[in-house]
Amino acid sequence: MNILITGGTGLIGKELIKFLNNHHNVTVFTRSISKAYKLNGHQINAVSDLNQLDFNQLDVVINLAGEPIADKRWTQQQKEKIEQSRFNITQQLVDRIKQADTPPHTFISGSAIGFYGRQAQAVDESWDNCHPEFSHYLCKKWEDIANQAQSERTRVCLLRTGIVLSDKGGALKKMLPAFKLCLGGPISHGEQMMSWIHIDDMVSAILFILNQADLHGPINLTAPNPVSNACFSQTLAKTIRRPDFFTMPAKVLTLLFGEMADLLLHGQAVKPTILLNAGFRFHHQYIEEALRNLLQK
Repeated sequence: MNILITGGTGLIGKELIKFLNNHHNVTVFTRSISKAYKLNGHQINAVSDLNQLDFNQLDVVINLAGEPIADKRWTQQQKEKIEQSRFNITQQLVDRIKQADTPPHTFISGSAIGFYGRQAQAVDESWDNCHPEFSHYLCKKWEDIANQAQSERTRVCLLRTGIVLSDKGGALKKMLPAFKLCLGGPISHGEQMMSWIHIDDMVSAILFILNQADLHGPINLTAPNPVSNACFSQTLAKTIRRPDFFTMPAKVLTLLFGEMADLLLHGQAVKPTILLNAGFRFHHQYIEEALRNLLQK
């Protein structure tokens, strides 16, 4: 198949391309062609202008682009940057898909479990009582734009992704330094739930969705067994043989990160019901094994 990917230089995109390259023709849309080739090799085709592409010749579009949501304090300027980095490229892709005479049969577009907002109980794709906060509004509009591409000829799949665990970047890489210095521990009371997914399962799930023509709409990409922040911290500390007794007070976190601290102070237990019902098998269902796999290689 001919596959176009945005976000091909990101954590998920790079790992996904390793597998797609073996069987498909992959084009990466990127702001930095040299970076795309450096990270993904010259087996891919890299372009910096969508006008260089004929969407009639594409079978699949995978949209993973977006400014990291938790890297910086949420000033109004940063919020707008986070929004536009998702909305603009998604709208451009949708417009070109709709204009094509023979459009791609599949449009897989990113989203996040932030769609649900903070939740006090377990939720899955059927849940519609979302908490009204920035992460919800961000993901909802992002999904609404992507859904414009849905038609009899193009199915749209929305990847509501949890915390992706990898030894090559992302949230785990940011946590490790403090834990290695024996300064790790839970955030606030530690009762907030964390819905996570191992990078290998993340890639496998996208490939599974790609090959399951009957799947469409929102799909949760989270392991079946979310854990509390306290449990995650204890398990991470145990895995790297460090103590786990420092607590990050909520007030300090809010002082440092403002509204963005809500992502860390509140959580949700998200279940991947659609993937499980479709027959997808997670290789890393439990946090203990997942962290050992990543950190004790």
